[in-house]
Amino acid sequence: MTDPMEAIKQTYFQECEELLLAMEEGLLALENGEADSEVINAVFRAVHSIKGSGGAFGFEDLVQFAHGFETVLDHLRSGKLDAGGEVVKVLLRAGDMLADHVAAARKGTHLDKETGRDISEALAALSGTDADDSGEAPADFEGLDFAPMVIAVEEAPASAGWRIHFAPHATLYANANEPALLLRELARLGSVKVTADLARLPPLETLEPATGYFAWDIALTGDAPRDAVAEVFEFVLGHCDLTIEMADAPTAEIIPLPVLAPLPDAPVAEKKESAPAADAPKQSIRVDLDKVDRLVNLVGELVITQAMLSQRVAECKIPRASSVGNGLAELEHLLRELQESVMAIRTQPVKSVFQRMPRLVRELAAQTGKQVHLVVEGETTEVDKTVIERLGEPLTHMIRNAVDHGLETPQERLAAGKPEEGTVTLSAEHRGGRIVIEVSDDGRGIDRARVKEKAVERGLISPGTALSDEETDNLIFMPGFSTAKEVSNISGRGVGMDVVRRNIIDLGGRIVIGSTPRQGSRFSLTLPLTLAVLDGMVVAIGAQTFVLPLTHIVESLKPKPSDIHAFGRGRNLLNVRGAYVPLVDTAAILQAGDTSQADQGVVILVESQGTGRLALTVDAILGQRQVVIKGFEDNYRHIEGIAAATILGDGRVALILDVDGIVTRCRAQLGDFNELRPTGS
Repeated sequence: MTDPMEAIKQTYFQECEELLLAMEEGLLALENGEADSEVINAVFRAVHSIKGSGGAFGFEDLVQFAHGFETVLDHLRSGKLDAGGEVVKVLLRAGDMLADHVAAARKGTHLDKETGRDISEALAALSGTDADDSGEAPADFEGLDFAPMVIAVEEAPASAGWRIHFAPHATLYANANEPALLLRELARLGSVKVTADLARLPPLETLEPATGYFAWDIALTGDAPRDAVAEVFEFVLGHCDLTIEMADAPTAEIIPLPVLAPLPDAPVAEKKESAPAADAPKQSIRVDLDKVDRLVNLVGELVITQAMLSQRVAECKIPRASSVGNGLAELEHLLRELQESVMAIRTQPVKSVFQRMPRLVRELAAQTGKQVHLVVEGETTEVDKTVIERLGEPLTHMIRNAVDHGLETPQERLAAGKPEEGTVTLSAEHRGGRIVIEVSDDGRGIDRARVKEKAVERGLISPGTALSDEETDNLIFMPGFSTAKEVSNISGRGVGMDVVRRNIIDLGGRIVIGSTPRQGSRFSLTLPLTLAVLDGMVVAIGAQTFVLPLTHIVESLKPKPSDIHAFGRGRNLLNVRGAYVPLVDTAAILQAGDTSQADQGVVILVESQGTGRLALTVDAILGQRQVVIKGFEDNYRHIEGIAAATILGDGRVALILDVDGIVTRCRAQLGDFNELRPTGS
């Protein structure tokens, strides 16, 4: 029998992911000097929500740590602490540790007692509490007794003030809010006298544990303005009944509250006509990703069916201006909108990946002794969720490479006339229907002489081989390649950049390097917005039709017989404007029919991993179109050189080519391509 609490726990952990992102965003804003009350309150709310719900599941370690974190944030809110550099550094480390506690709770494990003790002690030092405090009650709210009697915090002198009636709804507690914290905030504004109102408390036998019955009447004495009093309750507006009246006022003055959801017997505030629609909170629901995938697949089937109908209409020579033609045109338009809308459901901002990087940079800076500033741009850029899930590993390797290999030490930077602090920039943007992610640094750049030296040393190239800057830079993607002088915990084993390129290629993308000595390097990743469809060139090879992904294509051309040069048995080179490129008989490699004659057909120049550019022979180019990807490995098996399949408008199945897989098949049949390249070409 399944544990009913397990589903609730999973919902909690999903919410934690969102709250941790909000917390990280706020902490980074504090680091950038944006220490306004809204930012601090946003961080406080995130930590408080994680703590409150964590306590319901008995995550004591998490709750205890979050309490110390929350106390420091509370001191920031009240002005007891300034958001200075050292304070923010502690908060950033605390945010990382809270994420670790959430991860441990999710796995059902506990962090070692010594793990994070220094951070807990630093938080305790900032808040003036004991690092081993259990966290069950606020240290500066001692003396409050929540019995159904009068709570005397301090004797209230006779002066101006406010009378407040505060009656929480059940939703206030469900959102992990705590009335004690609100009363403590009021106590900061002046002297308070609190009386518990038990009028709504039912007999024990009819009591519902999830319902809030208590209310409080509060007398606040002092000269605090109403805005300050109302601000105390801003987090719970819509989740309580609240009246605030002047101490000497004969009738209560009610603060209008925005209603977040209709509640029984609760008046709904009228919507002002002048209020902008943007002020309304956005509503969202969580949907199982499998359901979205099924929807995407069905839309893909509709697109294929529509293409087949259009093909049949064209074969029947029905005029496009006819009622049938107009109906199909409208259907195509609606299906394109439907496809874009469904694809948008799967998209999410790259922020979820980008926000993991500041912690990585902080850890790398501490390990290397370098001063590093991370600049993040375009984190709201949206891309398919599947792409995002697979971006984490390559970005981690690239950031490590930028900090460890790219940036100099503070002493080296000063000697080179640079500031001590190096800058790593991580950016994302949509460009030409694809997403471009760049990782750049202002470090030393790629030492091409050392790269060549290491490549020769490892047998990757022959001594004296003439390489362009681009070809030299691409050597760092070779498996096992590393220029590190010694192995460390960060790098030096030759594992990293080859993983980056392999992962990017697997995602249907490509990576380009740009580097200037003593100025820095830039790695640009170009990726598809979704893995459900791709733009491809439909080609005829032998008796079959294939689709070649546009991301791999550099150009197409019709070669002259004089451009083709034999090189050994069954191998040829193509002269492309003075550069020799291996020429592949695609029909023979794929066993797709008779051998193609390169000088009678078309040659498509493509980019492959490791080999670089490659010339593929095809009989004809049939067109360019967006195709729906249909994977078949789950139901059949992996075929080298074939990435997936699609269904064309005429109902035929076309295989989508995998360029790197074709290279592998060629090597198995014809040997390594690198030896086909003449020295100096």
